[in-house]
Amino acid sequence: MTHYGMIIDVGRCVGCYNCFIACKDEFWDNDYPPYSRAQPDRGQYWIRLKEKERNFPQIVVRTDFVPIPCMHCRDPPCLKAARDGAVYVREDGIVMIDPEKSRGQRQIVDSCPYGVIYWNEELQIPQKCTFCAHLLDQGRKRPRCVEACPADAMVFGDLDDPDSELSKLWRSAEVLSPEQAKGDLLAPPGSDEHGVSVKYLRLPKPIVGGSVIFGDTGECAEGVRVTVRGGDGVAAETVTNAFGDFMVEGLRMGGKYVVRLEHPDYQPKELEVTVNGDVNLGEVRLDRR
Repeated sequence: MTHYGMIIDVGRCVGCYNCFIACKDEFWDNDYPPYSRAQPDRGQYWIRLKEKERNFPQIVVRTDFVPIPCMHCRDPPCLKAARDGAVYVREDGIVMIDPEKSRGQRQIVDSCPYGVIYWNEELQIPQKCTFCAHLLDQGRKRPRCVEACPADAMVFGDLDDPDSELSKLWRSAEVLSPEQAKGDLLAPPGSDEHGVSVKYLRLPKPIVGGSVIFGDTGECAEGVRVTVRGGDGVAAETVTNAFGDFMVEGLRMGGKYVVRLEHPDYQPKELEVTVNGDVNLGEVRLDRR
């Protein structure tokens, strides 16, 4: 038995929007009965890219991109909200919305905790990602979005095959929470209460950064060892660059940490931080021993 799933590696995503364009190219103005009706040219994002911009003056300006399709849950809330079999789960795990039976059932849109079901006002039906089921049933191996990704940020395959690349990555992947999908990407990852078939690698985590200055000279402090320690031990380590800047990632939202700065010629300094988002410590001065 096949159960389709997907892993999205956020660290590889470059924000090119090829996945979105490929999806629009496949479904806009194209009916695929009985799988789906045509996607409108505007207002629907069967795979959307959510962006998180991080702006650290003198350190980095960067943007993380997180593609978000339907999660194809094993226990989908949309199925429970639907009437008359308008939503069903195929044997291969793909969650489908029947384009005829779902007519007028706007409650299906509201039932999705991830906000990935859209209302087609003209046709009066809910619509969403189908994993390109019509193509898979014709023998294609991957949905259009996966085929179009130039960075190989998406892995599609059979979760029931323990030797598949997807199954191997699945063990270390995270579940996107509804709060991340609809709100702040730095919110904690979710629990797998719905049995999602889409998981993520390298979801955005809070950043702590700053600029270190030698107090006696006012020069940029290159080569300062930075250690970030939490309750479970060392969470991250790095060294300041030629501009005295540093940045550490992968911290836990809501976590309390101690940032220790060390240089052999200067007195060490410790700063306590509570991570409720990205933290910019600004300019930090070290005193000579």
